Amino acid sequence: MADKHRISFEPVDIEMEVGEDEKILDAAFRQGIHLMHGCREGQCSACKSYVLDGEIQMERYSTFACNDAEVEEGFVLLCRAHAFSDCTIELLNFDEDELLNSAPLQEIRTEVAEIVPHTHDIVGLKLKPVDPPAYEFKPGQYADLTIPGTDEHRSFSMATTPSTSDHIEFVIKKYPGGVFSSLLDGGIAVGDTIELKGPYGNFTLKSGHVLPLVLMAGGAGMAPVLGLLRHLSETGDTRRIRFYYGARTPADLFYLDEIRALGERLADFEFVVALSESDAGIEDLDVTAEQGMVTDVAEAREPELHRTEVYLCGPPPMVDAALELAARQGVPDDQVFYDKFTTSVRDE
Repeated sequence: MADKHRISFEPVDIEMEVGEDEKILDAAFRQGIHLMHGCREGQCSACKSYVLDGEIQMERYSTFACNDAEVEEGFVLLCRAHAFSDCTIELLNFDEDELLNSAPLQEIRTEVAEIVPHTHDIVGLKLKPVDPPAYEFKPGQYADLTIPGTDEHRSFSMATTPSTSDHIEFVIKKYPGGVFSSLLDGGIAVGDTIELKGPYGNFTLKSGHVLPLVLMAGGAGMAPVLGLLRHLSETGDTRRIRFYYGARTPADLFYLDEIRALGERLADFEFVVALSESDAGIEDLDVTAEQGMVTDVAEAREPELHRTEVYLCGPPPMVDAALELAARQGVPDDQVFYDKFTTSVRDE
């Protein structure tokens, strides 16, 4: 049995136990401590922290997330880190309200309830919780789905809210050779069993916040943003809300009717589509659309971006461009939240 050690987190005064054979982030999940995280693969730096004392070694990680100089100085990625002594770690990013009050990590057996093609490369997947028959999460989070017949998993964001208790909905982009997404073309069927583990992620609405919201997404990044939008509509949020969605052509658009209906239940909502290639046929869809990249369209329409909270989700180039836009417009870091689909666990 692997040796166990104590981890003390500063400045939040939380302690936990970790085995040498488990990553520090996983040990935190196991004990109901919701540390800041993103990809869980050493790619995104969301869980970057600073070792004040103790011996820690990391598994393979991206130097873009934590470069050699930072490692030498004492920075560490908790999703790749193993402790080999008692340690004191300073958390650089944390949400004090969520640290001990987030949804617990759960493992459930689900059944495929529905598979629906939304576009030529975007598919909707609905899963019904079976054992246990309930699943607790926050809108905007994601889950690991086990590839049937294997021990591998892929991570997908949830588009539903907890109020939809009879199913969990995912929006999945099909990639050539995608291990999970390729199954959506006949490899799995309604009634099949899929194991789910979650929830993960910090792409959630923050309680008590009152600033206007700018939501920005592209591709399957629609899923968590739609989850946020559904929750905002359910709770009757009165803030100004703008949702910018980037697509190549009108054929890549989906959920338009539902977004329109959700917007009608909100006090101050507008949905704007940014088309990067062709707008042929857009006049038939009854949607506000502009040509260009989604970040360019948002920048032109949001001169007061620094006075908003910005939520970003989609492929890395889109999210990186949006983060650059937020920095350029002076949006404080604590008003920017993002989920970047960065690694193989997202089925690329």
